[in-house]
Amino acid sequence: MDTVFKGEHLMPGHLGQFFIILSFGTALLSTISYYFATTQADKLDQSWFRLGRLSFYVNTISVVAIGSCLFYIIYNHLFEYHYAWAHSSRTLPVYYIISSYWEGQEGSFWLWTFWQAVLGNILIWKAKSWEKPVMTVVSLSQVLLSSMLIGVEVFGARVGSSPFILLRNAIEAPIFSQPGYLEFIKDGNGLNPLLQNYWMVIHPPTLFLGFASMIIPFAYAVAGLWQRRYKEWIAAAIPYALFAVMILGTGIIMGSFWAYESLNFGGFWNWDPVENASVIPWLVLIAAVHVMIVYKNSGHSYFTATLLTLLSFVLVLYASFMTRSGILGETSVHAFTDLGMFWHLVIDVLVFFAIMVGLLIWRWKELPINKKEEETYSREFWMFVGSAFLGLSCLQLVVVTSIPVWNAMFKTHIAPPTNPITLYNIFQAGFAFVVTLFMGFTQFLKYKKTDTTRFFITTLVYMVVSALVTGLIIYITGLYKLKFVFMLAMFGAVYGVLANSKILSEALKGKIKLAGSAVAHIGFALLLVGALIAAGTSKVVSQNETGVIQVKGFEKAGDARENIMLYKNQPVQMGDYKVTYIGDSLVAPNHYFKVDYKRYDAAGKVTEHFILKPNSQANAKFGLVSSPDTKHYLLHDLYTHITAAPIKEEENMTAGTTGDSHEHEANDDKNYEPPVPYQVAVGDTIRYREGYVILRSLNKQPKLQNIPLTGNDVAVGAVLEIVSHDIKYTAEPVFMIKGGNSFDFPRKVDDAGLKLRFSKIIPQENKFEITLYQQPERSKAYIVMRAINFPYINFFWAGTIIMVIGFVMSIFRRSKELKVV
Repeated sequence: MDTVFKGEHLMPGHLGQFFIILSFGTALLSTISYYFATTQADKLDQSWFRLGRLSFYVNTISVVAIGSCLFYIIYNHLFEYHYAWAHSSRTLPVYYIISSYWEGQEGSFWLWTFWQAVLGNILIWKAKSWEKPVMTVVSLSQVLLSSMLIGVEVFGARVGSSPFILLRNAIEAPIFSQPGYLEFIKDGNGLNPLLQNYWMVIHPPTLFLGFASMIIPFAYAVAGLWQRRYKEWIAAAIPYALFAVMILGTGIIMGSFWAYESLNFGGFWNWDPVENASVIPWLVLIAAVHVMIVYKNSGHSYFTATLLTLLSFVLVLYASFMTRSGILGETSVHAFTDLGMFWHLVIDVLVFFAIMVGLLIWRWKELPINKKEEETYSREFWMFVGSAFLGLSCLQLVVVTSIPVWNAMFKTHIAPPTNPITLYNIFQAGFAFVVTLFMGFTQFLKYKKTDTTRFFITTLVYMVVSALVTGLIIYITGLYKLKFVFMLAMFGAVYGVLANSKILSEALKGKIKLAGSAVAHIGFALLLVGALIAAGTSKVVSQNETGVIQVKGFEKAGDARENIMLYKNQPVQMGDYKVTYIGDSLVAPNHYFKVDYKRYDAAGKVTEHFILKPNSQANAKFGLVSSPDTKHYLLHDLYTHITAAPIKEEENMTAGTTGDSHEHEANDDKNYEPPVPYQVAVGDTIRYREGYVILRSLNKQPKLQNIPLTGNDVAVGAVLEIVSHDIKYTAEPVFMIKGGNSFDFPRKVDDAGLKLRFSKIIPQENKFEITLYQQPERSKAYIVMRAINFPYINFFWAGTIIMVIGFVMSIFRRSKELKVV
């Protein structure tokens, strides 16, 4: 007899699974229909064409319905579904619930499918004669993505992973034999603390739009080969390729923002395998775009343009395989774990790789290869060479990042580099130097043929000026302390900025539509300038000369020489700043630590004062998970990160906010030293270890909650000012006589390490007894923090914005040039 489970909401799951099957079926039907519409294009019957369009429209509706059902489940905390239970919780605010939507593989696959559906509808609207072959490819990609969500077994093998699987079907446990098991599931696992950042609300959608948009230039290249329209596809594909480069690049930089603001490695790029997996296809498509423009303007490099365009999307799928197969699970902080889809992902890569190789072999003899050699002093020749170096850059990234893949698939035991970050930095700095050099001097070349004398003079002048500027930058920033290759990369970046600035100034005189490439190049070069200086000359401000942090287990958390320990309300000199840990606040699920920064001049006057609030979560799975806070200046950033703190996991669940004064009346005298009574008059001062207390006045009408006072009752509040390490607090303990009995209500000031009682009134002496309870020094709250100075990092962020503006300008230009038929 089947168990009837209580409280389950099965309808949204059944609906969602229905729409998954419908989306897969309609994508498959659309692929078949568009294929026959393409192969039978000479016939008058348009039935296949209409069916292909209709099927894709239904697919789009199905994809939106899948997303709606899943969001309903997560938003309403229906933890009978494994996806909602595994990735969300009741305590998450709405914007983090949105992040939990794509934390899991299933949600991110849906996001990719959604964007691909949107782009497919745009192609139906805009592609005209290209629609049939291009949409055949896009629909095929939609089939494979949809299959990732099916979650059914075929001949004993599971195909895909459904986001609508029930918790009791996903996990085997005795509790699920009980009809009322939901009564015991009060909350979900919650969102990975590392992902609880506002960038994770917008970074994944942008990144997956970039991944989805990579299919379009691939589809045009396939259509061009398939339909023997070898030359036409390139002009049609360039605007879409530029769009893909822009969006994917923006998504990657958003990931850098997230890493800078949320991760604890202290920077914006760490050559994490997942970071590499996203940047590899981006660089390949950038190379493809440049070679496509070369072919469009000169007729040269057709095969290279086609190969790079096709390869860029295959590398997107390969990147997806690396990050989703579980291979990188031990080497990356944000790779997905294995869902049992290893070979499913491999098949996805192989299908499109086979299409690429098969078409190139099939059409090899017909490809429009220009046998006439290019002019050495032509822009297209050096653009081609620059693109080749971009390809070599990607090859180095692919080979090193793929070591876990080779070991997993071929059972080898290749050892990864002992210091991969240094290896990447040196190799990629060398490639950056060459690429930026080409990015600069190619601007002085013309297509097809150039006046060599004028070219050499102009190039030499700008190189000399760039060398002088670079020398000045290296001296001011201290880059001369690094390896020579980084100085070369800086020279290339400066040269790229100056050379493209000349082209931009000329374009502004009347050819603004031609300025897009110059603006994008300037942005990329500035991005590189900022990255080299910020990463290469960043300095740890929190130097610990003792090299000792007296916290158990700290050696696993960080380098003691780069961290300082702060006890609450005890100032410590840290570089130019005097820093003080002054308090805490709780905004679930984060514990914020208030770190007071002050800078003094020679006369002891405060010249700068601010408070940073880095936060942490105590997580059973990940340990202490911290996110930094940063003070932004025009020319540098001061980054503060908590490395260790004595907080417990249950504190994360505390709702509300606590300020600098905590009023709890629990009987916790055992947490304090023996009390000391003081008899004082109004205006008197009581001194204690951490500062002093002043009785400012008496309040004859204090506020006491839920205690009514009659005419014979008396209540008096002692208005106290507490000063601890130059920080002022207030408290008002209350003394009360009610029904002939005396009571007092203490007040705690945890940040000053005190509990205070108004314990007695002495009318004959006009004095009052104030009793102080002090926290022991050894039990005082503390934090261990790391502070880093990132100089000139705003060049990195500004370069990103400028680069995106350049891409937008180029897209508009290429779109206006295009006349799609």
